[in-house]
Amino acid sequence: MLLSVQNASVVFHARKGLFASTQVRALDGVSITLDRRESLSIVGESGSGKTTLARVVLALQKPTQGQVTYDGKDIGRASEKALKDFRRRAQGIFQDPFSSLDPYMTVGQIVEEPLVIHRVGASAERRERVRKALEEVRLTPVGEIAAKFTHQLSGGQRQRVAIARALVLEPELIVADEPVSMVDASSRAEILYLMRELQERHATAFLYVTHDIATAYHFSQRIAVMYLGRIVETGPTRQVVANPLHPYTQALLQAVPEPDPANRLRKRGMLSGEPPSPANPPSGCHFHPRCPYAFDGCDREDPHLLEVRSAQEAACRLWKGFDEGARLGPEEGEVRGKQDA
Repeated sequence: MLLSVQNASVVFHARKGLFASTQVRALDGVSITLDRRESLSIVGESGSGKTTLARVVLALQKPTQGQVTYDGKDIGRASEKALKDFRRRAQGIFQDPFSSLDPYMTVGQIVEEPLVIHRVGASAERRERVRKALEEVRLTPVGEIAAKFTHQLSGGQRQRVAIARALVLEPELIVADEPVSMVDASSRAEILYLMRELQERHATAFLYVTHDIATAYHFSQRIAVMYLGRIVETGPTRQVVANPLHPYTQALLQAVPEPDPANRLRKRGMLSGEPPSPANPPSGCHFHPRCPYAFDGCDREDPHLLEVRSAQEAACRLWKGFDEGARLGPEEGEVRGKQDA
């Protein structure tokens, strides 16, 4: 196992008036694992805690409680030297290339900077590695692109520069936080295909953070669905998308645009209202105020993840055996009966 996050919580203290403050629980007992060469998608609405989890994984944010283990070592207790080594082995691709790339540096300097920081090779070797990285992300001719500044590039090209910068150190793990949300639809598919190709070529593990469950379906092997700082469903991506267990996962899938005109008039079970504030979460199941299937007890009992199907877990009281802590849920027909009721 390459990465393990166990029971991680992050609490921020936000000011509430001149003297008072309130606690905002951005992460609430999140646990994930990631093997070498594996891809895992973290999916959820804005404010669900996805980016906070990404920052915790990259050691940019210390968890209030819980443990993050990388290659068997607790990075929360790592020395400065060990942490620098970790940062060479784990790299990030950030959502906004406008703010994550230095506008005063050329593309060549941006991609070379990680090599300089980690003192990798002499000048000639670094230039060769920069050239290879730019070629891999298909930014050619390399000499012309390397001499440009970021304002001279398109949005898709800027995001490719960010990918090249992450790849140049040949990391074992890449955390990609909404890497295609700032580019147009035509570039989105290209960049996702490129990242998938690079992952297979370099045997890199990917943690892919997105609000778009459709792109997660095409990119990752496993998926974890987050709501209000918690994971509410997890499992193999194709299995979760084909047969979602949690009502929130079902709602995310129903919100995916339908490309077939013949199906566009079908009734969509869209969620009502906005996600609750993490500063004042609902009691019991955090999703119950928006859940179309909520029943008596959902506002009092806090569900935990249960294995309902093989390798697929959900935190929902719709599944038989929750109160007894059983590890096996009901057949789909029984669930549909409860949902219809």
